[in-house]
Amino acid sequence: MDIGLSLLAFWPALALGSFVNVVAARVPLRRSVVRPASACMSCGTELAWYDNVPVLSWLLLHGRCRSCSAKISPLYPAVELATALLVAACFLAFGLSGKAFVSAFFCVVLVAVTATDITHRIVPNRIVLLARHGSAARKMGIPFAPFLALGALIALFAGDALLDAYLNTF
Repeated sequence: MDIGLSLLAFWPALALGSFVNVVAARVPLRRSVVRPASACMSCGTELAWYDNVPVLSWLLLHGRCRSCSAKISPLYPAVELATALLVAACFLAFGLSGKAFVSAFFCVVLVAVTATDITHRIVPNRIVLLARHGSAARKMGIPFAPFLALGALIALFAGDALLDAYLNTF
């Protein structure tokens, strides 16, 4: 267990948590997660880079929009912190390994699903399945669920006993 590695993973994971907020807010509305830039949900004013620093901006602005003073949900910094803490915990538990990356990916997706469920009361297939209705896999009749593949990767990294248990479920 390496505390230094987990601290190193924590800081970029805060920024990843900011992106998770974008995913949780936009995917249920069928909006792009790339464009337009982040803006206040109340007044539509585009956020400056210094108003988009994970957790810190929310604290400095006292949870309000700089332009219209509309309240910004505490869910935003909570998602950023949860993402960072879970990613850091993965690297603390597994070190710099494939298990850490796979576990961190799984945790990030779960945070996105949780945040979406809290705000919209849905779990979008676009997050869970990551395969759109018109995807090549679906056209070929292959039901593609990345979490099955993720489970197989985790089983591979975890050892033979877990891999056998995973394969025997089918």
